[in-house]
Amino acid sequence: MHLLLLRTMVRFLLPLTLLFSVFVFARGHHEPGGGFVGGLVAAAALVLWIIAGGARHARDEFPVDPSLLAAMGLGFAGIAAVLPAFAGEPMLKSMWVHVPLPGGGSYELGTTTLFDLGVYFVVVGVVLLFVFTLELRPSRLEEEEDS
Repeated sequence: MHLLLLRTMVRFLLPLTLLFSVFVFARGHHEPGGGFVGGLVAAAALVLWIIAGGARHARDEFPVDPSLLAAMGLGFAGIAAVLPAFAGEPMLKSMWVHVPLPGGGSYELGTTTLFDLGVYFVVVGVVLLFVFTLELRPSRLEEEEDS
């Protein structure tokens, strides 16, 4: 009964929590938040999904390998660090572009946003990798005991 309730709640909570993590990420370069906190919120939502549905099911359903997600994040952070050097600036210097929004106003995108995106992916990837690795331990031990 409890698992059925958890699975039902996760159907509604997962999209809302992931959307909230994107909000936390997006406001991070002007207010508290950013890649690390947004990544933790997304990882918490995904861990709740893993608990509700089981780690094996989640591993099969998750569209990207968590280690690839973490590697992509490191790549984004590395690009953000090196990109200013190609413009004749010191490494890790912030570079900004103002993107116009429909209906007026603009959104600032910069190398810090790319760096934060990298941190977001690293946090989500490492947490998922950790949870999936913990899930594999008991089954491997049982297989070794059976042989």
